[in-house]
Amino acid sequence: MVAALGLAINLYQLQIVQGEKLTQRARQQQMVSFRPFVPRRLVVDRNSDVLAIDRPVYTLYAHPKLFNLSNEQMAERLSPILDRTPAELIKTFGSRQSGITVASALPEVSAGRVRSLKSNGLELIQQYSRYYPQKNVVADVVGYVNMDRRGQAGIEFSQESLLERSVQTVRLSRSGNGVMLPNHAPEGFLNFDDLRLKLTIDSRLQRVARTALQQQVEKFQAKRGAVIVMDASNGALLALTSYPNYDPNEYSRADISLFRNWTVADLYEPGSTFKPLNVAIALENGVIKPDDIFNDPGSIQIGKHTIRNAGNNIYGNINIAQILQTSSNIGMVRMIQRMQATVYYNWLQRLGLGQTVETDLPFEVRGQLKSQKEFLASPIEAATTSFGQGFSVTPLQLVQMHGALANGGKLVTPHVVQGLVDTKGQMHYAPNLLTPRPIFSPATAQTVVEMMETVVSEGTGKSAQIPGYRIGGKTGTSQKASPNGGYIPDARITSFVSILPVESPRYVVFAVADEPKGADAYGSTVAAPIVKAVMEALIPIEGIPPSQEIKSDSQAKQ
Repeated sequence: MVAALGLAINLYQLQIVQGEKLTQRARQQQMVSFRPFVPRRLVVDRNSDVLAIDRPVYTLYAHPKLFNLSNEQMAERLSPILDRTPAELIKTFGSRQSGITVASALPEVSAGRVRSLKSNGLELIQQYSRYYPQKNVVADVVGYVNMDRRGQAGIEFSQESLLERSVQTVRLSRSGNGVMLPNHAPEGFLNFDDLRLKLTIDSRLQRVARTALQQQVEKFQAKRGAVIVMDASNGALLALTSYPNYDPNEYSRADISLFRNWTVADLYEPGSTFKPLNVAIALENGVIKPDDIFNDPGSIQIGKHTIRNAGNNIYGNINIAQILQTSSNIGMVRMIQRMQATVYYNWLQRLGLGQTVETDLPFEVRGQLKSQKEFLASPIEAATTSFGQGFSVTPLQLVQMHGALANGGKLVTPHVVQGLVDTKGQMHYAPNLLTPRPIFSPATAQTVVEMMETVVSEGTGKSAQIPGYRIGGKTGTSQKASPNGGYIPDARITSFVSILPVESPRYVVFAVADEPKGADAYGSTVAAPIVKAVMEALIPIEGIPPSQEIKSDSQAKQ
């Protein structure tokens, strides 16, 4: 009776007096907060080819004390799977008795081969890793994620909010041996959407651009180079690549300077590739007419400064198209001298100099343009600006500005993100781009593009000719500005920009090489052949028909 009374009292204490407190403690012991792993969204190009994907990978651990084979026999079996010599593996196995990391980031196929050995002492732990099937082809655009699965470059960084799927933390109960029990799991907590981030990039064109760029950079021993292709109708970037770059699957082995996409993160003086834009400004302001003639004696005095043409060439009386064909500095200076400096400066600002292009690629820097007070203080400022010196832009900004010539006069936003699409191709989210801003009239833009055509047909851009197609272009071979002021001796930046097709302009193709070596290193010899190779791939990819005028001429000859 006493024992029964004691049990009753103890039961009362546990159930009634301490019941609520003990229930709460039991729940804390039996429940665990759990945040399930949810893969990042896929990144695909405009043709839905995969550019980035989360895939399962495995870390292989060895516990030699549990081996049912000798260390030598185990090493012989693992050697072909892990692509390591048996001697290396034997040395690894001898380091300690258990918990040896033998390999990390093993793909599913290799892990399956390890399992097929059915050997004791081998342990595979599954993880997820970001994989980039195109390797270095699209690294400048896509970027990479680090070990903590955080984007560090490219759209992996700038579009992280679109790539990371939302996931909720849930509380699950577990049994005494630690096994998770599903009885308290909310319905559908492991389900996630099938959305993927679709880009405007075309991997086929990107690969061609990178190959052509690499060949020229290596041929002329340049420090680096870049290619950009933009659809000027909407600002979609079809290709954007630089060389050298890196393989995002092995980013830890790369030079960290390569993680910054210099087409948006570095400034340079565009030189002669800016001349067509100055022609457009002058035409739009009515200070010149397309058939005006200017005299080029080879040099001109501006205050204490003497400006000369490249190579000290003298061109005499030339029209505006010939100014572009010959890349006459003197002709450009005399053209811009017809404008009031204040009006000219306002137009430079309107064009976007000194501003950003608001692209969706990260780490963009603002272009540099001198203050209005400094610009107006000396006539040499307007003179040097007329042939593309004294201010700085990013390569992408120059492409944006030439896009205004190719689309009838509007500044569009260069971008690589189309939006989030499902597996059926239905768009669920698209970014809001800035409304295109009118700059030039359609007539002015078309007139300048037709003048640029003569650069390819008769001038310095002949190496970019493609039979059957009307192509506008402009070469650029500019001095390289020094961070300490002035210019670096014997250092130049060569570039070429093209617009096609002339009769219905839409695409801008641009190539630039930084400090190519050799006496024959010019925009016409280094950059123009790159642009030609890219255009030859762009034409069939985009289905650009031959120019009607040339087509009809060839038919007439037949």
